[in-house]
Amino acid sequence: MPKKEMDVKGLLQALGLHEEPIGVFYTNQEPEQGFSPKPGVLPTALMEARQEVEWDRLWSNFACVLGMVWRARKQGQPAYFDRERFGCLGGAFYLGFQKPQLDFITYYVSTGIPEVIEGERYLDSPQAVRRFFDTIDPRPAPARFCVFKPLSQFSGGETPEVVTFFARPEAMSGLHVLAGFVTNDFEAVAAPFGADCSYLVTWPLHYLAQGKLKAVLGGWDPSARKFLKPDELSLSMPWEMFQQMARRWPESFLTTPTWAGVKKKIALSRKTWKEE
Repeated sequence: MPKKEMDVKGLLQALGLHEEPIGVFYTNQEPEQGFSPKPGVLPTALMEARQEVEWDRLWSNFACVLGMVWRARKQGQPAYFDRERFGCLGGAFYLGFQKPQLDFITYYVSTGIPEVIEGERYLDSPQAVRRFFDTIDPRPAPARFCVFKPLSQFSGGETPEVVTFFARPEAMSGLHVLAGFVTNDFEAVAAPFGADCSYLVTWPLHYLAQGKLKAVLGGWDPSARKFLKPDELSLSMPWEMFQQMARRWPESFLTTPTWAGVKKKIALSRKTWKEE
């Protein structure tokens, strides 16, 4: 039986979404258009041990990965990163440009350092943070640039590794159930701990490396909520899962009266947020 063609436009319409998803891929070709963080020196663990890290300069160049992705969503242009234009130490780690993560960050994410920096208190100790870094273990970047851009901007020679939808819970419920429909995996969607950029790239690739085709529900990082709409979450999935969704959604619940009722709530949500 011939493979069905992908119908991305139809999928978006069925979900009641007006924004196309974002794809991410690695390439050695710098995008001709788009934007990236300011260049800087990415410190290493050895530099930290030698006390050679210029922290003031590092913080002055800070740019959140999700903030750059927000710009990509709003402006319809690529956001891209490399070892010189990494934005923040967390992003550099999760996108595969830096390993191991600096010891300073284990304190920053947890307890902080008295009279030096206040901790985020997202985990209760530096040891717990280090265990998390060892567990998620980002894959080294396979090419110079990590690029995020709207799916329609991918050329014939480019294929996203991960595709991310941004949606509020009503539409997200459709994506969540559709992930189970196309995989027959009752745990097809995971919602682990992490920084928001880890949900877009690191966690989906982490599961894929284990042979698990999982979508990752994100938007849980309090530090990055300012780069999401109110009530908005993300769902990131490997390209293979996205293709199945784009091909098989007409077979699913998305064509039923039950979903038609949900779409009325999606329309009401858009009206409430003045997005019509």
